[in-house]
Amino acid sequence: MAILEVRDLRIRYSRSGPEILKGISFNVEQDDFFAIIGPSGAGKSTLIRCINRLVEPDSGTVILNKKNITKAGKRELRKARRDMGMIFQEFNLVERMSVMDNVLSGRLGYIGNVRSIFRLFPRSDIQKALELLERVGLGDFVDRRADALSGGQRQRVGIARALIQQPQLLLVDEPTSSLDPKISREVMGMIKNMSKEVGVPVLCNIHDVQLALDFSNKVIGLQDGIKKFEGPTNEVDKSTLEEIYAMEIL
Repeated sequence: MAILEVRDLRIRYSRSGPEILKGISFNVEQDDFFAIIGPSGAGKSTLIRCINRLVEPDSGTVILNKKNITKAGKRELRKARRDMGMIFQEFNLVERMSVMDNVLSGRLGYIGNVRSIFRLFPRSDIQKALELLERVGLGDFVDRRADALSGGQRQRVGIARALIQQPQLLLVDEPTSSLDPKISREVMGMIKNMSKEVGVPVLCNIHDVQLALDFSNKVIGLQDGIKKFEGPTNEVDKSTLEEIYAMEIL
């Protein structure tokens, strides 16, 4: 059964501007780790952000577990976003806050307004945050400020924050673009292993083709907003990549 269904998604950023996504459709199943690949400007990040409506599509449908996200009002969208954990390219941490508080911010959608203002989290949330920080190798960094962390450590905080939401889907936007090759592989391995442990499918926009092929089981290839390929990773060959990337050097 599909966890996520995307149908004919289209967007342009201005009325007279070019169409950024041109009728994109695909399904994400329960055990999928989908990599979205393609040249710069292909629409990869826009696609990720349309799914949780950080960017509003002009037309098309996004359905998460039978709920139509594209038609959701403010309250319904807030609930839907709880079910979509997001791992960002630039980490999106609150720099002055501690590692623990940044992770716990993933639970803000589950507590009332008054409790969220004063950050009054249930003991169970605090315990879960501690467990996740141990899992990502930051158990000794609970009270460290986010601005004192390395890039790889910040991304690990982002992973823990996304997973503490107990999402039904992980949206991952260029998680390794600012990391060195060794840390990039560690981060991708962590996302894959932890998502598999908790049974959450992943939709990952990634610029590094080799990482995409090494860690995904399915691939979407975009070029100029058009889906050029969709299928199992083991079916991606040299001719497929040449079609997706045209004259770009991989």
